[in-house]
Amino acid sequence: MDPVENADQFLVEQIRAGSESAWRQLIDRFTGRLLAFARARTAGLSDAEDLVQESFVGFLQSIAHYDPARSLETYLFTILRHKLYDLLRQRKMKLVSEPADSGEWWDRVVPGSTETPSGHAMQQETERQQAQLLADILRQLIHELRDRDAFDDLQVIELVFFAGKRNLDVGELLDIDQKAVAGIKFRAIQKLQGYLQQREPSVTSCLDEGRADLTVARVWRENRLTCLKRSTLGSYLLGVLDEPWRSYTQFHLDVVGCPMCVANLADLQSEEDTRTPADQERMFQSSVGFLKRTV
Repeated sequence: MDPVENADQFLVEQIRAGSESAWRQLIDRFTGRLLAFARARTAGLSDAEDLVQESFVGFLQSIAHYDPARSLETYLFTILRHKLYDLLRQRKMKLVSEPADSGEWWDRVVPGSTETPSGHAMQQETERQQAQLLADILRQLIHELRDRDAFDDLQVIELVFFAGKRNLDVGELLDIDQKAVAGIKFRAIQKLQGYLQQREPSVTSCLDEGRADLTVARVWRENRLTCLKRSTLGSYLLGVLDEPWRSYTQFHLDVVGCPMCVANLADLQSEEDTRTPADQERMFQSSVGFLKRTV
């Protein structure tokens, strides 16, 4: 397990035990980036603050169901998005901001099952195992491309699989020939199929053309396979990030428009400008009462 995931799991266990210091640590760590995300999608600061506060309370109310296999940050952002859409539905409003021409790629979900409860439970477990396997082989491909500095190929794959772009659109965005895009995509699928054959041949059907993009996009998103580390974003913000990482970071932020990384960058920028503990303290005081109800 990644050291960050280990730390997240330990933090959640402390919160489950009723530790106020652990809860304050979570508040201090995530308030800025959640606020940055919410402020970009609402009309006013007060709405954004309310949504983040409700998200922290929602986390406490659902902490018994938190799966440590999931990123803590992803889990908090997921809660925030649900709160955001609840607010917008209530007011019959649309998002103030979303990635241009996103086609709702960040919000795609798998249709619900109509099977019996026991059958549905078995199906969910199978899907969970397949999703984990798919995440593993996607991560293997991404690391292989990064290790040999094949960031041009990685950009194509990220736009096709993660952002759900057509080959033609990818070619226009990256100023390359559509046939080159198709070739990179084909080679990536071949590699993924090879990785799957080595592990579990029966799962290769997940990569069939026409149904792969949704599955891969969901797994890619939930596991944050190409999300940038805070240290990388910090170096980018300071202008000290070397190539090819500087160009890739700019691509991930500006072309892909990853909302979580954009929010993290905005949070780092606010820390650099005028960061005070007022927001964190307000969030802590407004939610700590719910902590006692969870233990």
